[in-house]
Amino acid sequence: MAVATTNRTLMFGYRLYVVAFFVFLAAPLVAAGSFAFNDSLFPALPWQGFTLDWFFSDTEPKLGMFHDRRLLRGLYYSLVIGLMVATLSVAVGTTNAFLFVRANFRFKNFFYLLMVVPLVIPGVILGISILVFASNIANGVENRLGLELGFLRPGIFLVVLGQFSFVTTITSLVITARLRKFDPSLEEAALNLGASRARVLRTITLPFLRPAMIAAGIVAFLVSFENFNTTLFLVGSESPLTITMFDRMAKVGSTPVLNAVSFFLMVGSGLLALASVALQRPPPSS
Repeated sequence: MAVATTNRTLMFGYRLYVVAFFVFLAAPLVAAGSFAFNDSLFPALPWQGFTLDWFFSDTEPKLGMFHDRRLLRGLYYSLVIGLMVATLSVAVGTTNAFLFVRANFRFKNFFYLLMVVPLVIPGVILGISILVFASNIANGVENRLGLELGFLRPGIFLVVLGQFSFVTTITSLVITARLRKFDPSLEEAALNLGASRARVLRTITLPFLRPAMIAAGIVAFLVSFENFNTTLFLVGSESPLTITMFDRMAKVGSTPVLNAVSFFLMVGSGLLALASVALQRPPPSS
């Protein structure tokens, strides 16, 4: 009887902890999102009424996010950078997966650990290191050869390079996990039937990896789109949305239009994350 009572108490405490944990995670998001619909010039209580002006209004002082040129320009740069990082990361991540699953070479485990290292390095350190390294190269070439390597100065190229340096690790791990589940006998059977290696790769192996590649691409895009620490040190005049929002916050303070952007990003990120999870689920058995 005492054991049963103890078990019920522990289960109640565990459930209470889980509920409190999710409330702790969700409460700030709900608060930030709700003020995007408050008919007030300030994101604060009391509630003044429901409005969509912070999304769609085209006049001051309630200029909505879809009419704010600077925010839209930041969104455009974030989309461009995110797509570039996702494409490069999936391509290199797929190559890494084949390298570490199929190939045998000396110090394989060491290089695998080396690939994972960027995930544990703070983004600030990555950003500063890449900026210093690229600037030293650009300055050296300019001083000795008189050539200006503009792409090594802060701008989109360095932002993509900085994000790519750690996002590729994520895509590599996702695609590698999928490739480890592949049955090599399928390739052997196709080769025995006369198919070339290129055709086997195109018609058997890559279709098997496609769900993981798409899911990894979505995750890479989300990580790139929402990255701030690394991007802050590498950005030039083409500021992505996270930097644009930070600059707006620093100069003007918190405004409901930033809450509208936050709500938009939360919904978009949530939908893409659900799509990523759905793509990685095995198909239902017949």
